[in-house]
Amino acid sequence: MISVGIEAMNVFAGTAFLDVTKLAEHRKLDMERFGNLLMKEKTVALPYEDPITYGVNAAKPLVDALSPEEKDRIEMVISCTESAFDFGKSMSTYFHDLLGLNRNCRLFELKNACFSGVAGFQMAVNFILSQTSPGAKALVIATDVSRFMVEKGGDALTEDWSFAEPSGGAGSVAMLISEKPYVFQVDVGASGYYGYEVMDTCRPTADGDAGDSDLSLLSYLDCCENAYLEYQKRVAGADYSSTFGFLAFHTPFGGMVKGAHRNIMRKVAKANPKVIEEDFQRRVMPGMLYCQRVANIMGATAMLSLASTIDNGNFDTPQRVGCFSYGSGCCSEFFSGVVRKEGQDRLRALKIKEQLDNRYEMTIDEYEQLLRNSTAVKFGTRNLVLNTDFIPQARKAQGKEVLFLKEIKEFHRKYEWVA
Repeated sequence: MISVGIEAMNVFAGTAFLDVTKLAEHRKLDMERFGNLLMKEKTVALPYEDPITYGVNAAKPLVDALSPEEKDRIEMVISCTESAFDFGKSMSTYFHDLLGLNRNCRLFELKNACFSGVAGFQMAVNFILSQTSPGAKALVIATDVSRFMVEKGGDALTEDWSFAEPSGGAGSVAMLISEKPYVFQVDVGASGYYGYEVMDTCRPTADGDAGDSDLSLLSYLDCCENAYLEYQKRVAGADYSSTFGFLAFHTPFGGMVKGAHRNIMRKVAKANPKVIEEDFQRRVMPGMLYCQRVANIMGATAMLSLASTIDNGNFDTPQRVGCFSYGSGCCSEFFSGVVRKEGQDRLRALKIKEQLDNRYEMTIDEYEQLLRNSTAVKFGTRNLVLNTDFIPQARKAQGKEVLFLKEIKEFHRKYEWVA
């Protein structure tokens, strides 16, 4: 069987962020309860940023590094999102155009809450494994923007969502999938998936979220345990505590990951609290470091955790990484792959941490102003010229060329590169 996995990957987490401790204090939240989120910062989407700008900014360094011949072998572009701004036209068409890819290419979009990024990744992996086009590559772009307006209505939709605001982020992870898995080599067939219908969170309107936070937590815990148990059934000798050098989780907020890891360590590994805490710090925490600074980016979060794991873990010797993805509604998957030092070196060359460090820190006043004007660009916007004078410092924060939204004209979005 051929090798398959991630040839290259990159993260783009916007140009502005907010210190979520300052936000929690401003909202007068229970700070002891807030501390359980284990969050530090959240990327904030500015009016001239959208899922396209995030996705292209993440993918462009990967595409630019290819030779013309290699670039032409990208035969599939999958956008993975719950933040699309069109019910029919796929965002992958914008990615394809702005990245200058070959027109002999499949372009389509996947939506399945926060599971979409892994769904796209697995679809791309199986396209490569099928060998219907030997040597082909697939570009998977998971990109999402959080929204904080809760739909009012039924009793189940009136839960306290004030703690969702600090944990809702924006950003993208781009992955090039091929027969050259330099960054992450998938364990083919080593996967446990688990899903069922549950109304934990949803987007019943184009620009609003609704949900039951307690139900969502329980569903996540249930899926994490049962997806892993299915993996264990399919992979002879798999052991949660010893098979994986590191673990990467979909991270709505850090406290949920810590609870899920503790639950499995108790039930499966029969570990005591001290061992569980030491294991969490050693195997799980490297994958949470970037999630703590970007917050939940929905379909891209599981792969953000994987990127964080690879960037921050110790891979002097090859390590197997176990990955868990969860999408509300729900579907989940536990899968694994191997990371080597070469993969870490390739990812570190893209300087993800530097990109995070270079974001502009918004003040609470700037953030509140942004929220007041948040309806300027919404689903169905037909014509609009973006105000580029809002927080101009952010447009220059990265110190390199960055794509921004310029105008919407008859629903068609126009973009510009700003150095």
